[in-house]
Amino acid sequence: MKKEYLKYLKFEKKLSNHTIIAYSTDIDEAICYFEGAFNIYVIKNISSEIIRSWIVELLEKNINPKSINRKLSSLKSYFKFLIKNGVVENNPLEKVFSLKTTKRLPTFVEKDKMEELFFKFETGDEFVLIRNKLIIELFYGTGIRLSELINLRILDYNIIESTIKVLGKRKKERIIPLGFMLNKLCKEYIEIRGKLFSKNERSDFLFVNMKGNGLYPKIVYRIVKKYLEFITTIKKKSPHVLRHTFATHMLDNGADINSIKELLGHSSLSSTQVYTHNTIFKLKNTYKFAHPRA
Repeated sequence: MKKEYLKYLKFEKKLSNHTIIAYSTDIDEAICYFEGAFNIYVIKNISSEIIRSWIVELLEKNINPKSINRKLSSLKSYFKFLIKNGVVENNPLEKVFSLKTTKRLPTFVEKDKMEELFFKFETGDEFVLIRNKLIIELFYGTGIRLSELINLRILDYNIIESTIKVLGKRKKERIIPLGFMLNKLCKEYIEIRGKLFSKNERSDFLFVNMKGNGLYPKIVYRIVKKYLEFITTIKKKSPHVLRHTFATHMLDNGADINSIKELLGHSSLSSTQVYTHNTIFKLKNTYKFAHPRA
């Protein structure tokens, strides 16, 4: 039944391959535990007590509560699907509560450090140099996700309108405006890309390697990490940090939170509101420093 469930996630829920793999891995891990620890091979025999035992096992392995909650969410979704298809009658996850987690503020790069970063693209192969710069600029200038960036096609970029069309989670499209400098950089990159590869040897992906093929996530991750190491000592140096930086800087400069929500492609405003905590934290520090009775 698991194969049908994965098809359901792909074609009906329209989840990304990355998310589907994560769901599949979580379910396989749980089933492996149920079989090994309790000799349970029929899924309808799984009880809430057995699932709690699995949680204890994960905690003993020092798996953090946030990851455990994700695994429970995957399993709960699977049971809902099984109930819908008449395989089981009850969902044992309904009697299992999520673990408490500590909320961490999004990590971001300060504005002056981002300005400093754009002076680091001065030497190297012209194509690689401008491609890498555009990758960093797009993350910071639009707040798109890593998966969204590597799946951008040439046709998704509108030179006249200065926009890019992004295919986000659940295959939801959104149009993101580009600033003057970012639009200019896109034009320059596409021009160099066109000269380097003939029509027959290049893919339609916007970002390609020296062979004209689309980029893998790990390559983009390494590019971002490399340049962030020049300007910041923050522990996490990833594309998602630049997404956080985009949202935080937009909010700091007075952008409406609903507009930021649309630009980021969040389905819920609560996902965007996490960035207000960074701004409030900064305001509190300013207040304590500036007010005589703070």
